[in-house]
Amino acid sequence: MVFYFKARPEAGDYTIYMGLDKHENEELIKYGFPEDIWFHVDKLSSAHVYLRLHKGQTIDSITTELLEDCAQLVKANSIQGNKINNLDVVYTPWFNLKKTPVMDVGQVGFHNPKLVWFPLVYLQARIVKVEKRINEIVNRLNKTKVERTPDFKAEREACNSAERAERKAQTRDKKRREEMDRLEKEKQAEIRSYKGLMVAENMTSNKDVASKGKSLQEMEEDFM
Repeated sequence: MVFYFKARPEAGDYTIYMGLDKHENEELIKYGFPEDIWFHVDKLSSAHVYLRLHKGQTIDSITTELLEDCAQLVKANSIQGNKINNLDVVYTPWFNLKKTPVMDVGQVGFHNPKLVWFPLVYLQARIVKVEKRINEIVNRLNKTKVERTPDFKAEREACNSAERAERKAQTRDKKRREEMDRLEKEKQAEIRSYKGLMVAENMTSNKDVASKGKSLQEMEEDFM
């Protein structure tokens, strides 16, 4: 079972979700999306909360309002954290999560807790301070809660398939543009060559032929 929530409307159309227990958390860790940002109370037990960003967005795209919704939801779903003020919530891209065979079910670490280069992006684990629980935010989020039992593996495979299809389409478009550019360059080169042949000083008139005492047939033979 996974719980889905909608962020405040003014923050945009964003989905926030979390697993029912550590077993669902294990599946979320395994089959997350590149656009997912993971949230957890720092150094305390809590739910694993995920924010799904829009394609092309990064951790830097998270607004203050969106961050507050996620942090409040994490705090409210931590038995210890819900009772404590001024706690830290850590958040990082899903692909920075590290799972090893010796870890317990639902337990996770980071590839790098601070900063490490990953293809195209920097991985970062960041901290946001939560002073206190804001019931208005938590209650609003809970009113949007929907329970579902998704097939994590199938969703991830569908995402991978769509990404492969997109990359193939981009490759085809690139090759088509390159071919069109090549043909256009050849066309322009042919036009320039033709214009060169038509320059006046390179042309021979019938009068020139007669003055040289050659027949038209002879001139054609010379040309060939």
